[in-house]
Amino acid sequence: MKLSTKARYGLRAFIDLAVYSENGPVSLTMISKRQDISVSYLEQLVARLKRAGLVKSVRGANGGYELTRPVKEYTVGEVLRALEEELVSVDCVAVNGKADLHCVGSKNCLSRIVWEKINDSINETVDNIYIGELLEQNKTNKQEGEES
Repeated sequence: MKLSTKARYGLRAFIDLAVYSENGPVSLTMISKRQDISVSYLEQLVARLKRAGLVKSVRGANGGYELTRPVKEYTVGEVLRALEEELVSVDCVAVNGKADLHCVGSKNCLSRIVWEKINDSINETVDNIYIGELLEQNKTNKQEGEES
């Protein structure tokens, strides 16, 4: 499965926001500089995250964006789904009813079982990776690197 640029950049932006929002709202300009993603593209990505209820905007001189819940509660899966409609390896197994209409005999297709198992594995994996755990792992790796 290949994730879109939207998913890859959006996850990077979300993780950046998770790291830096501990000190208050984070501006898109700062995320843009750290992640090398244009502000206009970040606006599109953050709008999706906001619609999904994962982030909120804060107005004012020190405004920006922050998480709506504690970081430890977010999974990679929910972030990716906010950015993508679905996480599927092939269209014929799309959950939301957008199955590939051009697929002849998709209901009787034996290879469909393979794609369904792959999708299940992908979704189970990303739903068990917590953003908070990634941040903790990163802190541990940095500390271990400093001790060497």
